[in-house]
Amino acid sequence: MKKKFELEVPGGATKVLLHSCCAPCSSAIIECMMQHGITPTIFYCNPNIYPLEEYEIRKNECTRYAQSLGLDIIDDDYDHENWRAEMAGLEDEPERGGRCLKCFKYRLLRTVQYAHEHGFSVITTTLASSRWKSLEQIEEAGNFAASHYPDVTFWAQNWRKGGLSERRLEIIKEYGFYNQRYCGCEFSIRSEK
Repeated sequence: MKKKFELEVPGGATKVLLHSCCAPCSSAIIECMMQHGITPTIFYCNPNIYPLEEYEIRKNECTRYAQSLGLDIIDDDYDHENWRAEMAGLEDEPERGGRCLKCFKYRLLRTVQYAHEHGFSVITTTLASSRWKSLEQIEEAGNFAASHYPDVTFWAQNWRKGGLSERRLEIIKEYGFYNQRYCGCEFSIRSEK
């Protein structure tokens, strides 16, 4: 049974650009939004994912889920080389450290820029569904990104509560999603060992 989750979308927006890291993290969030009359457009911006094959698997799963729900998905360019250059000097940072914050800022700034250029007034991110990520860092990164474009608001939402984490696990099973074993970048692979 699906639980009702109370949402307060900034400005009452019904059109939201959802930065998505993967289908498993997106699934319950998208379902919840749609139950509340919000039609998200999925923005797949993940130049951090390594290797390219992993990026493609995750993108394809996101696309499959979006298409099953009749939603639009935008694939941002995969530019791992530029992402690596931006992370230079932070390679040895621990998970939830400075590298993660900079990575979130990088990806959410690209998301806000796209929102600004395509008429979205609100963005949010599925990064806030992972228990492995710092909600404080995600909110800081989202607010940093939105500060560059006054016409776009970052919707800071804790997507872990209200039964969404449990629903996420159910949807993963229902769709048979590929469920990755590391965050995405080569540094998070290293931290899993």
